[in-house]
Amino acid sequence: MKGFVFHGTGQSAWEEVPDPAVKEPTDAIVRVGAVTICGTDLHILKGDVPEVRPGTVLGHEAVGEIVEIGGDVRTVRPGDRVLVSCISACGRCSYCRQGTYGQCRGGGGWILGHLIDGTQAEYVRVPYADLSVHPLPGAMDSAEAVLLADIFPTSYEVGVLNGRVRPADTVVVVGAGPIGLAAIATARLFSPERIVAVDLAPARLEAARRLGADAVVEAGETPEELVADLTDGLGADVAIEAVGVPESFELCTRMVRPGGHVANVGVHGAPATLHLEDLWIKNITITTGLVDTYSTPALLRMTAAGRLPTSQLVTHTFPLERMEEAYDVFARAADTAALKVVLGGEQHEVVPVGAA
Repeated sequence: MKGFVFHGTGQSAWEEVPDPAVKEPTDAIVRVGAVTICGTDLHILKGDVPEVRPGTVLGHEAVGEIVEIGGDVRTVRPGDRVLVSCISACGRCSYCRQGTYGQCRGGGGWILGHLIDGTQAEYVRVPYADLSVHPLPGAMDSAEAVLLADIFPTSYEVGVLNGRVRPADTVVVVGAGPIGLAAIATARLFSPERIVAVDLAPARLEAARRLGADAVVEAGETPEELVADLTDGLGADVAIEAVGVPESFELCTRMVRPGGHVANVGVHGAPATLHLEDLWIKNITITTGLVDTYSTPALLRMTAAGRLPTSQLVTHTFPLERMEEAYDVFARAADTAALKVVLGGEQHEVVPVGAA
């Protein structure tokens, strides 16, 4: 088969790789129907994630069809159409028993496209299939469903829920890329008074407005002043960092009010300064996190019911074999206005309720 292989910092290729095979009785082999590219994949290519070994197939998000299962798999079978989660869960360790699957100590966690071969290929081996894939409704479009593998649960759990967004809050989202936009969409579920989006790119700020931001501001135009003006000088109740650079994290800590929450979602490749000389007295809560994906079933139900605007984030589609072109488009988002690029993404016929 072919897959997108990481060969070291700045080096990658769509090339022939060995077909995956069942190695453990809890494994499933999935024929990939749709994948997407994550900002974390770009961090890997930049060398920000040194645990990824050269020769690894990248990718941790996919929709596909089960083609083979190990003898211990009980919840899916060949022919099932599934969402492949970005997090694998053994289900037995102390973290999995608490639902914190991202910290799995039994061989799971974020392993696809990180510690083992990932989803940006024609086939993928998924460990611990019973907890790591989710059956999909037959009518759900693959390009919509694949966004529930990572960015929506990440934004919802690590941004909105960790940030404790509540009704009537002022929420600031720094970074209006795919993660930030998903944070805006899911924050709206909690009826905040206002959502403010901050970004460098006008096209992304316009997308933020479409997804529900009440105010937008370019990062170079003193967003602290806008937030102060909107909140009578207090600051935001919740500031969600969705970029992963020191400047955006430090901006969040300056915009949050006393007693507020900073929820860091971005993947950082460099140290950020924590200004405790200013923050120690303000009762600030700062959270970080890797997604656990415990919310994926609920997000799937909301998407099936039309409650999440997943399709609005997809700006470019490609066949799988144009993976290198898709990476180039996604990496040059400032020029291409790319949000999420989806490769594959076959359509599925809608079957009327009650049809035989």
